Amino acid sequence: MQRLIFVSSVGAIRSQSDVPLSETTLCEPQDDYGRSKYLAESEVREALGKLKTDWCIIRPPLVYGPANPGNMARLMSLVARGVPLPLASVDNRRSFVALDNLVDLIVCCVGHPAAAGGTFLVSDGEDLSTPELVRRLAAAMGRRARLIPTPERLLLGAGRLAGFGTEVARLCGSLQVDMTATQERLSWTPPVRVDDALRDTAKAFLRTNSA
Repeated sequence: MQRLIFVSSVGAIRSQSDVPLSETTLCEPQDDYGRSKYLAESEVREALGKLKTDWCIIRPPLVYGPANPGNMARLMSLVARGVPLPLASVDNRRSFVALDNLVDLIVCCVGHPAAAGGTFLVSDGEDLSTPELVRRLAAAMGRRARLIPTPERLLLGAGRLAGFGTEVARLCGSLQVDMTATQERLSWTPPVRVDDALRDTAKAFLRTNSA
């Protein structure tokens, strides 16, 4: 039996949400990236529905790990340099997934009979606020988290004026996934703890940036 595993994104549902997203949440992608992932999922279902190859779809939130690019790398750079961050007042919850946990789920889906035709949400199983993420990254790098209390409305306004409205909104907004259905259907649990994954990520970042 052949199986295509398509790694999509939770952005195919939404990129921000005040309530946890599940496999039954109506898909309402909020940006071009999310819309492209949602359309790609539809193409996978339609194309493979006519063939003998079965499929499953995985929707991860932000993926992090050694040598990760993007927003996580930029945040680690600021923390490593001791830059004060006006994020202490942010009260949100976000799901993340370590690369090792995502790969473990992919391997599970390769041969698990119940994975066929499924769409699965995945995370580390522990959601963090943005200030808590900064604190844990700082601890993993042996640094002190320098967080400044700033009203969220002021932070969002300053971000828009500086041309970073989307990035600041993501730092302040919530995006949680409920992967209960994934765990129950596949008898799967993320094998790597958040603090262990952040430690490995931070070590790789420091090693690369001190070379």
